[in-house]
Amino acid sequence: MLNTEHANFPRAGFFRRLGAMIYDLLLAVAVYMIAGAIGFGIFYGLHTMGLISLGGHEHISDTLNNTPIYQGIYQLWLALWVCGFYALFWSKGGQTLGMRAWRLKVQHPNGQNLSFITACARVVWSLAGIGNLYILLNSDKLALQDKLTRSEVVVLSVEANQMRNWHGA
Repeated sequence: MLNTEHANFPRAGFFRRLGAMIYDLLLAVAVYMIAGAIGFGIFYGLHTMGLISLGGHEHISDTLNNTPIYQGIYQLWLALWVCGFYALFWSKGGQTLGMRAWRLKVQHPNGQNLSFITACARVVWSLAGIGNLYILLNSDKLALQDKLTRSEVVVLSVEANQMRNWHGA
């Protein structure tokens, strides 16, 4: 959705982004824990139905953590949930909860929200937040993920940061 009202806000600097990242890290940990509980429950259910054996391990958690294929699938499950958390928030309204607290919004330079695919690419190119260090090396306040997805993070005014802007309206 295009919101030209947000096209002219200044780009966010490194320390403001870092503040939002710290807030969002707490939320990402919560998503990780919930996804872990759900994933473990699914694994337990598959074991209970006899579809997965313990493979010589005493406990289900030992099987999950010490069998490479199960551990790989489980870690992929967790990563997809955490990445999906960011991509969903960035594509729906341009803000995670931490970004709302710091009045930040990710968007295309014309004010348009990111598509879900672009938001997923942004998650990958952020390199778990390390891509933000690129801001310190250039004067245009663009992180690596900003450049590679043709997006930007802007600082909204208090009025523009109101909930009515959640869906880009």
